[in-house]
Amino acid sequence: MLLKELSELTGVSSGETAVRHYIRDRIQGQVDRIQTDRLGNLIARRDQGKKGPLVMLTAHMDEVGLMVVGIDPSGLLKIKTVGGIDERVLISKRVLVGPQRIPGVIGAKPIHLQEKEERKRPVKTTGLFVDIGATDRSDAEKDVKLGDLIAFDVEAGPFGDGLFKGKALDDRAGCAVLLNLMEKKYNLPLAYVFTVQEEVGLRGATVAAFGLNPDLALVVEATSAGDVPPLKKHQASTRLGAGPAISFMDRSVIVNPALIQRLVAVAEEAGIPYQFRESTTGGTEAGVINQTRSGIPVAVISVPCRYIHSPVGILNRNDLTQTVKLIDAFLRDIEQRGLPV
Repeated sequence: MLLKELSELTGVSSGETAVRHYIRDRIQGQVDRIQTDRLGNLIARRDQGKKGPLVMLTAHMDEVGLMVVGIDPSGLLKIKTVGGIDERVLISKRVLVGPQRIPGVIGAKPIHLQEKEERKRPVKTTGLFVDIGATDRSDAEKDVKLGDLIAFDVEAGPFGDGLFKGKALDDRAGCAVLLNLMEKKYNLPLAYVFTVQEEVGLRGATVAAFGLNPDLALVVEATSAGDVPPLKKHQASTRLGAGPAISFMDRSVIVNPALIQRLVAVAEEAGIPYQFRESTTGGTEAGVINQTRSGIPVAVISVPCRYIHSPVGILNRNDLTQTVKLIDAFLRDIEQRGLPV
């Protein structure tokens, strides 16, 4: 299954090589040209002989994770977070360290040895370590070095009633959407961009958008689903099973209303379920793309996902399918009617 294979790849920010190689191998021969830029973005162009506006579709390959920043004399690894992670979810999680994917476990001082005040607050990253079973520092250094990236070790797959669980669904779900769209044919020039280092500052999209200078961009993301207690229905940002989420704004961008109106019209005409992202927190690649060069119109379409930026996320597989359908219908509409803005 495509999403399972994508989810289980390791690709912490700046270490997206395995994800990039997987995607490149999968699309080889399906597009007119493929390039990897100097930052590591994978750009697949399908524009040979096509006329019309250039549309850029992006999804980021990287995931949040950890980095080795020290090795204790005991052989335990000192760590820092890469990207935004809630420290409360880290203790006892299984991880894979470095390019050799050395198995490890995140540990901390045992609770029965903690002071009373320590038990009242979450353990900070400075109080955590990764145990790879090494007997001392020299033993650990046989397999691990400073700067090695650490990814969560999670087996992905379907579960429950139409759901899917796995790590890095932000944004391997978006990568899966783009790969599904690449199996279809369109009569307009397209650039499918799989970006790097989104989780540490939207860096890949900044470079890619400047180089391509498209007429329109669509950012395909995974976004927080707040449909869990104690939140009430009206407090949820998005809900699993209600279809792809269309964004009005977040802290990085305000989407042109004409783009939103066209997306909604296309969805309703095609009978595709959709929802609006009801939170304006967080940022996406849309913010840097929108401000590139003289300005690029950009929309954000997201797959709702519970527990993003944690070791395991959950999405609804039908939401993923409907996201593909909505973007497909939107591109067909551009073929017939041109750009909304």
